[in-house]
This record gives sequence, C-alpha cells and structure tokens, in this order.
Amino acid sequence: MERNDLYFVLFEQQKDFEQIKDLIDREKSEEIIKLVSLKMPIIITGVRRCGKSSLLKIIKNKLNLNKKEYLYINFNDERLINFEVEDFQKIIDFLDENDYKKNCVLFIDEIQEAKEWEKWIDRIRLKYKIFISGSNSKLLSKEISTILTGRSLNFSLFPFSFREFLKSKNIDLKEWGLNLKKQSKIRKKFDEFLASGGFPQRVISKQEIIVSELYENILYRDIIGRFNKNLIKPIKEISLFLVSNITSDISLRKISALSEIKNIATVKEIIDSFENAFLFFSTNKFDYSIKKQIQNPKKIYCIDNGFSTSLGFQFSQDKGKLLENLVAVELKRRNKDIYYHKEKAECDFIIKEKLKIIEAIQVCFNLNEKNEKREFKGLLESMKKFNLKKGLILTYNQEDKLKKENKKIIIKPVWKWLLE
Repeated sequence: MERNDLYFVLFEQQKDFEQIKDLIDREKSEEIIKLVSLKMPIIITGVRRCGKSSLLKIIKNKLNLNKKEYLYINFNDERLINFEVEDFQKIIDFLDENDYKKNCVLFIDEIQEAKEWEKWIDRIRLKYKIFISGSNSKLLSKEISTILTGRSLNFSLFPFSFREFLKSKNIDLKEWGLNLKKQSKIRKKFDEFLASGGFPQRVISKQEIIVSELYENILYRDIIGRFNKNLIKPIKEISLFLVSNITSDISLRKISALSEIKNIATVKEIIDSFENAFLFFSTNKFDYSIKKQIQNPKKIYCIDNGFSTSLGFQFSQDKGKLLENLVAVELKRRNKDIYYHKEKAECDFIIKEKLKIIEAIQVCFNLNEKNEKREFKGLLESMKKFNLKKGLILTYNQEDKLKKENKKIIIKPVWKWLLE
C-alpha cells in the first residue's frame, strides 16, 4: 500500500475516533484501565454489536489522551483493502514522522482483517500500550484472544448490564435502596430489560428489528459461512431450537435426532461455533469427574434475552426461563465458574471457586404452593451436598429470609440482585 494513501486513511480515522458521541459508560472500563500500566496487549472479546468499539472510545476518554498520545486503526476500512504485511512498519513510521508521543496507545479494531497481525503485535507489544477488539467470519474475537494466549490480557464484554441499561434511560441509582418511588421506576424498567435485552443499539433505538437483523448477521457471517452450504437449513433449525429452548437440558444426540445431521461430530462443531460467536453458552452438570461432566447433558443459555423474545417460538410467555437466562448471563458477566446440580432434584446454579463450591442459586419466577416444595428441595439438596450454610432463591419480585432444615435461605428479586 502506498505510504501517502495509508497516512491519509490514518489521519481520517483519527478524526472519526475523536468525535465524542453520547456514549453510555461501561462497567468494564474501570477494570480495564486499572491494568493499563502492564505491558501486555488488552483484548476485548464479545458478541457482535455489544459495544466493543464504543468501549475503546470510552477508555480513550477516561485516560484523557491528547491527539498525539494515541492512534486508532480500523482494519475493516475498505481503504485498507490492499494493506500488506510490510505496511505494518509504515504505521510505526507514521507515528514517528508525525511526532506522536513515545510509547503512545494503539487502539486497533478488526485486526483480523490484516495478514500476520499477530507477529506485528508480538514485535511491538513491549513498546506500545495496545487495545484490540474485533470479530468477523475470518476470525472471531474468542479466536483472536486464543492466538495471543499468555501474551495478552483478555476481557469479555457483554450487552448492557441492568445498571448500564438504567444509565441509558437516565435513571439515577443513588440511594435506590432507600427510595421506594425510585424502586418502583426501576421495577418498571426491569420488565422492559427482561424482555428486550441489552444490545446497545436495540436499547437506544427501541427498534426490535435490530435484534433479528443482528441474529441473522451472526448466523450467516460467523457460523454458516464456516460450513458446507448443504448445512444451511439444519444449522438454522438448530439455532431456532436452541433459542426457543434456553435453560433446557440438551445433548448432542438429542440435537442430532431433531435435525438432518446424523454425524455427532458435525453437530458438536456447529454447537462450538455458536459458542465461539458468543451467541449461546452452556453449563455442565457438576461432577468431580470431568469425564462425567462431558457425558452429561448441558443446559443452554443465550447471550441476550432479546434474541429469545424476538425469535423463539411463543417465548414471551415463559418469563421464568427469561429470568433464569438473565441470571446465567449476569453470572458469566461476573466471571463466575457456573454449573447446575442435579440428583433427586435440580439446582439451577452452583458456583465453583478454585476447587470448592461456594454458592447455590435457584431461580423461580414466582414461589407458590405448587412449586415451593420442588424449588426448596433442589436448593437444599445442593446446600447439603456442598456443606453450604446459606442459599439464594432469585424471583421476579418476592423477598424474604427464612430457615429450612437449619439452613439459611434468602429470597430476593432478580432486579435487586442485579444492582448489588
């Protein structure tokens, strides 16, 4: 690529990146900024359109970087289509020739579009502070972080959390625990969040069609594009089955039986692609034997409730599943190592820290006479198994503290738990 052409593009990209829009602050930004002093590239991974590029702008603003203290490069720019390996050095020359600060910060989007980018990053990583985000059908963000394993710091970004969602609605959370009027407003917004999910563009625009278009985009560009064209129909059928059956037990054999794909290895490859694209994730049934964990059915969850309510068959009716899916996503956002536990009864989530189970959580939309016995049984069974003194039941809006079989059980609304 001609030097002058590259320099022109870099100047123009800087101007665009400097444009400050009304960005909703992300909780992850503070966590990332604390690690800026470490001489390791920071990679931000996550599902498409969850706000990775916006997070780069937020970080830049919070670091109070002046024009010559950072450079933004977006390799998805069609003007860089002829970019070659030798052009990486021209980027460094651009910094030197235009008096950029020594050891300036590099913000790099869609890095997978450049050939042999990892060698360049490895060469310059000790001299510059580098932030990387990006994903497309060539290389998903999860795969980008895998390439630099051991030489980078990796952060997962999700769609808006409930706190971020409320920020976007200009709801002040100061002293919300003492203000009943504010709590009433928060509960109303929680109903919206439960159904619509947290994709930034969907939240801000209020257009449901954005979620459907995004789902199709991920499906075709990140998943279907990696397989034989003959598999388009069964892949779409599997995706609709999963999005309509979140929180349910699934197995590769079950999915194979429901689809035209009889090869279990191919089914596994498709499910792995869904997880690599951050569209779905699964939890194992807990067992001290890793082999048994792999053999047992998994529970499937979707990265955002908006996908399930927009695409799942008759899904808006089952708010209990939406509530459990929301809790699963939040636990992943909090970097918890989660499983489900099942013997005679089932507990939705148990949390492992190092080698020990430290918490048991049951999710129930509404505790009543019909389901109370079952919900308590699953939770108590896990608490006894792992010697836990306290258990948590998350509900839509019930709250209580009680003792059962000498075990303390806290019942709490999910919306309150999300704000803690």
